[in-house]
Amino acid sequence: MSQAIAATPAKLVIGAFMKDKALFLELAEILEKKFGPIDMVCPWLPFDFTDYYSKEMGGPLFRRVISFVNLIAQDSLSEIKAITNKIESGFLNNNNRGINIDPGYLVHERFVLATGKNFTHRIYVGNGTYADLTLVFSKGSFQDLAWTYPDYKSKLLKNFLALVRKKYVTDIKRLNSDDKKHDRLCRLRNTR
Repeated sequence: MSQAIAATPAKLVIGAFMKDKALFLELAEILEKKFGPIDMVCPWLPFDFTDYYSKEMGGPLFRRVISFVNLIAQDSLSEIKAITNKIESGFLNNNNRGINIDPGYLVHERFVLATGKNFTHRIYVGNGTYADLTLVFSKGSFQDLAWTYPDYKSKLLKNFLALVRKKYVTDIKRLNSDDKKHDRLCRLRNTR
């Protein structure tokens, strides 16, 4: 019989694209109030892989992806998506989005995005949210899947996520080290 084991904490990664780059600073401040300090920000990338959003948001569109210092529980993805949906609605202009926000998380093995749209490969995680396995980490790099969004297939974005993963590995080592130190101190206190 398998034993239930708590999932490893994950690195919160949020992508956003917009027409007006000036909105990013306001968005970053709001996200930091909700999720804590930002630790990495990718350079601006053109969001020109699809014209799906052009009618609503105009163009050209630009993407930025950020990661956060604080690690999250993997099962908090639907709650985070609900928060970012609310933030996104604060940027509406005549019922059109000024910003599209894509929250997700990164762990050693994979990168997962939250979406409100069901599809064959997506798993429902509650609150109207599905988890989309977007990239897997194998043979030293992130690998596309048949359904990976075109912008997440780009070398620039995968290179940025590889840097985020390196930071995440360091964060997890530090977390495990802090836990061991805490356990050792507790044992020392109990033996006195």
